[in-house]
Amino acid sequence: MDAKFWHDRWARNEIGFHEGTPNASLVRHFDRLGLAPGARVFVPLCGKSHDLSWLASRDMKVVGAELSRAAVDQFFDEAGIAPTSEKAGRLSRVTAGPISIFAGDIFDLDAETLGTVDAVYDRAALIALPPDMRPRYAAHLAANTNAAPQLLVTLEFAEGDTAGPPFSVTAADVHRYYADRFHTRELERTTPNPARRDGRTATTVVWHLTGNSPK
Repeated sequence: MDAKFWHDRWARNEIGFHEGTPNASLVRHFDRLGLAPGARVFVPLCGKSHDLSWLASRDMKVVGAELSRAAVDQFFDEAGIAPTSEKAGRLSRVTAGPISIFAGDIFDLDAETLGTVDAVYDRAALIALPPDMRPRYAAHLAANTNAAPQLLVTLEFAEGDTAGPPFSVTAADVHRYYADRFHTRELERTTPNPARRDGRTATTVVWHLTGNSPK
């Protein structure tokens, strides 16, 4: 899976992963992060998610990262906001009000460019990556956010279902990717939902990750 895969998905408007409303798991569990007004929340692989605006409505400073510039432009266009754009390292930073999105490869985003992060909200990043990319992503995220606490939403598909994206991420996977830097706590596990647009059956699992001392 390479950048072209995602650019083509956005060009063809094949974005079934996009939710038209704020994510229900975020709304239910956001307060677990215990953030004060003005805290800075990082949303990796954010697309044009309505979650960005919802977080901003909760008095958060919101920072996204998205490979597709088309997705970034659509977010601001659909929100009716005229942003500014500037170079930021190897990426572009597109900003309006309390929301900034880094357009480009998340692996080109370093800690200095990203700035201070108080929490991470990951609904669509880990599950978008195939297994061979996830360890690198998890390590990169922890390093560049100083192991900031995370609200992580994963999907577990039926055993043997290896299709994706989105990909199945099990509890064992979460522990394997994050246990060296975080305490991992499962907050919620839904009953399997067979009503997905792609016809697959999935269980949604919500995790709260809090940093510990690196080994």
